[in-house]
Amino acid sequence: MNLDALNKVAEAMVAPSRGILAADESTGTMKKRMDAIGVDNTEDNRRDYRELMFRSKEAMEFISGVILYDETIWQNAKDGTPLVKLIEQAGSIPGIKVDEGTRQLAGAKQGELITKGLDGLDKRLPKYYEQGARFAKWRAVIDPTNISYAGLLANAHALARYANLCQEFNIVPIVEPEVLMDADNDIDATYAVTEWVLKEVFQQLYYLNVPLEGIVLKPNMIVPGKKAAKQASVDEVAEKTIRVLKACVPSAVPGIAYLSGGQSDELATAHLSRMNEIGGFPWKMTFSYGRALQAAPQKAWGGKSENVGAAQAAFHHRARMNGLASLGKWNASLEKQAA
Repeated sequence: MNLDALNKVAEAMVAPSRGILAADESTGTMKKRMDAIGVDNTEDNRRDYRELMFRSKEAMEFISGVILYDETIWQNAKDGTPLVKLIEQAGSIPGIKVDEGTRQLAGAKQGELITKGLDGLDKRLPKYYEQGARFAKWRAVIDPTNISYAGLLANAHALARYANLCQEFNIVPIVEPEVLMDADNDIDATYAVTEWVLKEVFQQLYYLNVPLEGIVLKPNMIVPGKKAAKQASVDEVAEKTIRVLKACVPSAVPGIAYLSGGQSDELATAHLSRMNEIGGFPWKMTFSYGRALQAAPQKAWGGKSENVGAAQAAFHHRARMNGLASLGKWNASLEKQAA
């Protein structure tokens, strides 16, 4: 493990005005995205869509790194250029999703999930590194309305095992413990569960000797569930998110790259910007968004080559807005002016 090299990559991933594009949707998830815009979910269509983003020079100025799916990291563009080379040529860092989805955790509550993918990970990581990946992602899924210590401990330990393996092979681990936003829990329940989750995750990272200078944390924001009777203001979300992270996350961590978790494009941007406007924390705070960056360009593209320019413009707009948010400089009027 070369901690200096890991820290250099981690710092670059959270560089000012830049964030991470999560383009690591599985084939099944991409089918849902393609179905929504009336496009066949073929390998070529998936490649063409991702290629148009990676070739969007202006948008990629705001993208520090790209999380890829296993299919994508091995693909070539239409002209034969490896997609990872397009990302590197754009000044961004290729990354790879290494978890293999979830399954029911035996012995835990019904519905509690454990993330798969540790078996054979030590064999996959060197191949990904050789292909150009310099960071990885592993997502643990926590339901705030259905959680036990057994489930939490299993997922936190798996995250730490994954992080330990990544660093062994000089790949920066994105540590992603996601407290889901789909239920009717209020914002205080989200806060309490997130605090519990983060404390256990960092305890497990400590036990497995994972140097925090060589990771990036990808947490949820503190928002109420989508079905909650009372939603929260931007100020409340920002204040409570900062508070729980300051209580749980050591200052050695280079940066926080938030997941959007199904928030609307603009709301995910607004929350990030408000947190950076408030400030008072030791880490850089940026984005690691998938749908919140891609919904607009996917709709603009619609599977038609003549729409590539419009799709790239939509991608550039969302990337730029979030780049401003990472500096605390976004506002709604700027959003409308730039649209």
